[in-house]
Amino acid sequence: MSAPTTRTAFEKARADGRAALVGYLPAGFPDVDGGIAALRQLVDSGCDVIEIGLPYSDPVMDGPTIQAAAQQALEGGVRTRDVLRTVEAVAATGVPTVVMTYWNPIERYGVERFAADLASAGGAGLITPDLTPDSGGDWIAAADAHDLDKVFLVAPSSTDARLAMTTAACRGFVYATAVMGVTGTRTETSDLAGPLVARTRETTDLPIGVGLGVSNGAQAAEVASYADGVIVGSAFVRVLLDHPGDLSAGLGALAALTEDLAAGVRRG
Repeated sequence: MSAPTTRTAFEKARADGRAALVGYLPAGFPDVDGGIAALRQLVDSGCDVIEIGLPYSDPVMDGPTIQAAAQQALEGGVRTRDVLRTVEAVAATGVPTVVMTYWNPIERYGVERFAADLASAGGAGLITPDLTPDSGGDWIAAADAHDLDKVFLVAPSSTDARLAMTTAACRGFVYATAVMGVTGTRTETSDLAGPLVARTRETTDLPIGVGLGVSNGAQAAEVASYADGVIVGSAFVRVLLDHPGDLSAGLGALAALTEDLAAGVRRG
């Protein structure tokens, strides 16, 4: 099937005079079908782009909230095929759907095979937090062959040369991780984010999404004032962790949080 592109979603948000809201949840959490329902709730409540995490046993960049969700998914038996089934179900809504994953599972699955299966499922592309363009030749070739987005990360520690090299290899958008350390919600946004976005803009005309632990509409509005996209993950995961065994209540809370964040990006 032909997948909607993340670039189109960012452009539509910009045409509406706002930033895009990007929502993340790991596949298979709280279980595969519950995860699909939760991701569809994010779409229904205002997310413009969806990131689906591929649960991994050594999530070195994830904070305790996402680690807990990924571990629950792994203990439930989630496999890469379940991630692809989740992608297919969410992409069917018409919202661009990307996978965020550490590199080792893709290498084990087979790079070309994964690219082909992701494209077949309607996925828009891949976010690769621990793969850099200069070591990602196999993925870049496979992504180009299947017209998939290549979303690499930039950080406050990135040199100007590194920023330029990374953004030149991206397609879809650039992921700016504006907090040094693991992921997780925070009580206040980072003062490193704005300068990082400004430096990144000097190297590319691609949209720039910022992930730094946003957990409410006020923080979303602040980030939306300078970024093209506000990326939220841990806050969504926390909502579901806070409602164990009660998916209906979790979905209701997820809807309320997403609506607050969507209102925030409109204010920003």
